Amino acid sequence: MTSESVWLTPAALQRLRDELSGLTTAGRELDDAQLARLTELRALITQAEATSKPDDGLVEPGMLVTVRFDDDGSQEQFLFGTRALRDLDDSLDIAVYSPESPLGATIDGLHVGDTATIDAPKGLRTLSIVAAVPAT
Repeated sequence: MTSESVWLTPAALQRLRDELSGLTTAGRELDDAQLARLTELRALITQAEATSKPDDGLVEPGMLVTVRFDDDGSQEQFLFGTRALRDLDDSLDIAVYSPESPLGATIDGLHVGDTATIDAPKGLRTLSIVAAVPAT
């Protein structure tokens, strides 16, 4: 894992803390897989950032982003953050795109009003950032 922070919802961070607590119960014997998971959990929790981002229009993890595709005018809204959020926070009912995804890599660091071109399955598409507001 890198030393970069990983944005999580507060519920996702709590779920990781609960799992860590379960693994570190006094007197519990852990197998190799559980020891590896314990190390992974500690790193994730150390790197976790579960605070609300500033409402400054910057596209970064922790933002609810709306993009408009210029070719057909369609819009898509999604949470910008790690894909693991889908498994860690049951309350999420929205798509999650990570900064490593093709769309995420294209828009990371842009601001509301900026445009970008993405090489999508349908070919090159130009999109505009319509909104980027804090998710929590």
